[in-house]
Amino acid sequence: MSPLVETVSFVFGLVAFGYVAGWTGLLKPQTGDALSDFAVTVAVPLLLFRTMAGAAFGSSLPWALWITYFTAVAVAWVVGHLTIVHLFGRDARAGVVAGLSTSFSNLVLLGIPFMLGVFGQDGFEILSLIVSIHLPIMMGMSILLFALVGRKGGKALSIIREFLTRLFSSPLIIGIIAGLLWRFSGLEMPALGARFVDALANVAGPVALFAMGLGLRRFGISGDVRPAIVIAGLKLFLMPAVALGMALAIGLPVFSAQIAVVAAGLPSGVNPYLIASRFGTGQALASNAMTIATALAVLSTAFWLSVLHWTYQ
Repeated sequence: MSPLVETVSFVFGLVAFGYVAGWTGLLKPQTGDALSDFAVTVAVPLLLFRTMAGAAFGSSLPWALWITYFTAVAVAWVVGHLTIVHLFGRDARAGVVAGLSTSFSNLVLLGIPFMLGVFGQDGFEILSLIVSIHLPIMMGMSILLFALVGRKGGKALSIIREFLTRLFSSPLIIGIIAGLLWRFSGLEMPALGARFVDALANVAGPVALFAMGLGLRRFGISGDVRPAIVIAGLKLFLMPAVALGMALAIGLPVFSAQIAVVAAGLPSGVNPYLIASRFGTGQALASNAMTIATALAVLSTAFWLSVLHWTYQ
């Protein structure tokens, strides 16, 4: 087995182990929630803190990387929205959920351990540049579009206030900001502090993947299967194809292009489902698209890694 195939199999194998643990009843659903909370509120923020504090990102902002990735986001979102509204006859609010599910990659629970396993620390550092602005942009656009299609000004203002509160209290955002502040301060991390950070940050990947598998067992598949299959297909193939096209068009460096394309090809995570639940529409569509795309991602990511190897060899 080649090292690349072994790494991909290991990453998705941990997700599968989590799913089997939930399916067999070995672990309760609450365990998955607890592990996800630990990963998202403690381990991953510390991993992001360590990366932002110590990585050599350079002096300029990575505009080419951001343009490549978020162009793919925009195209996938629009196509997903139009597909659900015009092909399946759903309303505009369901279209927003579909657009989000088509364009919101699972960059944290799946993307971070995947990049670390396949591309190493350098790949994770590039992914962190996307993660640093990904959540605010995606959440902000979701709220804006729901406000436009819902046409309820008071409610929209309340949701925006809630969004801003949650955004700046998000452990992920706090980890990123704290790491950048530590970086700019020029201070050296005390040895004991570094050991604490390393001990928790180093378990972020395996715990996140296992917790994701447990979560998939809880969500399952029910209703809206046909549109969910279409949305999953768009997520896994259209979005990375656009990212690759943009990377080639603007001359993005090879390594950054690989990270952008693979990140774009990751399945959606739980965030579209949570947003759908918050707005009371499209929950089954978001849940099914996430589950189906994650199940197929072991094959689609291997496909895109092969395409990248052929393109940049």
